[in-house]
Amino acid sequence: MARLDQTFRETGSRIVAALAAAFRDLDIAEDAFADACAKAAEVWPAAPPLDPAAWLYAAARRRALDMIRRRSIRRRLAPDAPEPEPSVEAHLASDARLIPDERLRLIFICCHPAVAPEARAALTLRLVCGLSVAEIARAFLVSEPTMFQRLTRAKKKIAQAGVSFEVPGPEAWPERIEAVLSTLEIAYARAHEDAAGTGAHAGYAREMLDLTAVLADLLPDEPEALAFAALVRLAEARRPARVDAEGVMVPLDRQDPQLWDKALIADGDALLRRAARLNAPGPRQLRAALHAAWGRRRSLAEPPPWSAILALYDMLLSWREDPFVRLNRAVALAEIAGPAAALAEVESLDAPRLADFQPFHAVRADLLARLGRREEALAAYDRALALGPADAERRWLIRRRMDIQP
Repeated sequence: MARLDQTFRETGSRIVAALAAAFRDLDIAEDAFADACAKAAEVWPAAPPLDPAAWLYAAARRRALDMIRRRSIRRRLAPDAPEPEPSVEAHLASDARLIPDERLRLIFICCHPAVAPEARAALTLRLVCGLSVAEIARAFLVSEPTMFQRLTRAKKKIAQAGVSFEVPGPEAWPERIEAVLSTLEIAYARAHEDAAGTGAHAGYAREMLDLTAVLADLLPDEPEALAFAALVRLAEARRPARVDAEGVMVPLDRQDPQLWDKALIADGDALLRRAARLNAPGPRQLRAALHAAWGRRRSLAEPPPWSAILALYDMLLSWREDPFVRLNRAVALAEIAGPAAALAEVESLDAPRLADFQPFHAVRADLLARLGRREEALAAYDRALALGPADAERRWLIRRRMDIQP
């Protein structure tokens, strides 16, 4: 069902967040929403709702109440009495502020110190961002069963610890902010991978603009929060130029800067300057600076800022040894030192760990092709395509593969 799929993609994680905040139980929120979706698949073909999101929320809420009754613990977990007007359903459909606030609340809950550090971001990605267990496992380069166990343990820990389902006071933010920002960073990276903005998580990329604005308001003196808000704006500013008329991804150095959103670039630059004035450098400020370096390009006639990009990646590695940073650095290195030097960098990475990481194979394929190692390049392109990239990326990989076919 196209309508259910669209509603699930656009509002699913918001509904789960609202349910979790109302019922103080993560399992009930997930299970009730899943049951509501199953019910929608049965009844919507014959009687499509006027407001699909409100229908799903109402159905999930009724299912959650039923689950609480069956568990005989309704008194302990009953949600607060709803306001008579407007209804929760009306809020869900029309109040833009409800969405980022509810999500932010759930993010802070998932990042509670009681939850193991390696599970905080994963739990948020599952509940708040709607990523599948398989997607999260790939993001953390672990097996799906391992990630499932982490998520299960994390939810149990929250229940056992009696974690409050409220945004904590400012005094508790320092111990959670790193986990919150790391989670949002991973989630946005996943959404940003979809150049065309048509995949399952495209809506989250757009909503991240609102969510980071709320976070920047809450933490005006936290430079890394300001920097991440800047990064999102600078990256989203390029979205109009990321796909060509045929739906094919356009690499960053070939995008027409005239198509970029100048207002978003200005907002991002302003946030990054605010972060710099706090005189507390950090890795997210460097990541935002990478995007800002591209944002200063005015036309395709200007050379790409590869030297600045390479220098920033070198600085970023001084903060943290990261295979993802090294892979992106290799792209810049190829333009400065040539594809052979870049391939040596890529080949030095932990290939088994990156076996299911599509960008690794795509970058490697491009470098092999530029070095004339056609058969190896074709195999690398095939591996990248087998990992199911988004449609625009798939079209680009197919085009590149065809360029080197005999």
